[in-house]
Amino acid sequence: MTKARPDSSESPNESPESTESADRAVDAFPDCGSDQMSYSPAEKQKDFLMLPPEEKLRHFDRQARVSEDNQEFDSCIQDLVRCVALTRIIDEEAHLKLAQAHARLAKAYFQFKGWGLQAWQHSDLAREQLRLCSFSSCRSDKVEVLKCLLNVHLTHGGASLLTENLMEAESSFLEANHVLEQLHQHCPVSQEEKMKTRLEISSGLCRVYKGQNRPEEALSQCEESLQLLKDCSKPERTCSVYRDMATIEQERGHLDRAIEHLSKAHAIAVRHCSEELEGAQISHSLALILSAAAEPHHNDSASHYFEQTLRAYRNSVGPQDPAFLSAQDDFCRFLLISGQHEVTYTI
Repeated sequence: MTKARPDSSESPNESPESTESADRAVDAFPDCGSDQMSYSPAEKQKDFLMLPPEEKLRHFDRQARVSEDNQEFDSCIQDLVRCVALTRIIDEEAHLKLAQAHARLAKAYFQFKGWGLQAWQHSDLAREQLRLCSFSSCRSDKVEVLKCLLNVHLTHGGASLLTENLMEAESSFLEANHVLEQLHQHCPVSQEEKMKTRLEISSGLCRVYKGQNRPEEALSQCEESLQLLKDCSKPERTCSVYRDMATIEQERGHLDRAIEHLSKAHAIAVRHCSEELEGAQISHSLALILSAAAEPHHNDSASHYFEQTLRAYRNSVGPQDPAFLSAQDDFCRFLLISGQHEVTYTI
């Protein structure tokens, strides 16, 4: 008689009992020592299966970290699924440990695979477990709960964006900001870590407000990001914020402001970004906005940035790359519309 599989939020191929995973676990399981007689794979597997759940949990936890370091993300997620199952087996009442296991798995689904639904489900399960946590007077317990809650809200917000649940995303990011302040009161948080988290929150809220057609609030989040980045050496991130601001202003029909933001991004990219591709993309965006402007005096600037775009794409990705060909098409179209037909033959 076949034993029924218990209900689980994981899919069958993620089962902790899968043959493939058992084989991989046995392969990774260390030998007892060089002076011991060698074991056959079957004997190793039997020994591994006889281990108590606590030992198995420690093993899969280590293995998940190794897989993450090696960028073997599928293997990492499989091991994290097992960590959730084993944590539940060891103690169903260990709500914080179970919340941490679900939060870690949710973050892996979100960061490594971009699977919004799975990340959302596991972050929600983590939140349920955290609600069951009894707050002891122990300061370290409170800090661990707050750290887990912060990770859960950040992942839940990102996953909600992926699943286009903007109201849920906004709520999660605002909660994350509140928890971050609480955490700062209970334990020292490094400025770098706090800045990184606040950047993630402001970036997420910017995307939420853009999706909800709330441009003023989206721009306000961009301004906050720029303030956070003011004293940091992160030119690529600063360029990204200016590009977001340009997109928002362009959608509002404020082309001059969009050009101003893109010009700032371009200056930073040329000065600080090591990859020429970043500058090429910004030049292309600038050329397109300038070519769409009604004022004739923008035509010369548009031509200048189109030429700069083609040079940068040629140097960074080559003339056969789709990015170069797309920019070339845009330049030719601009020249034809502006009556410069003869110049198109030289492009």
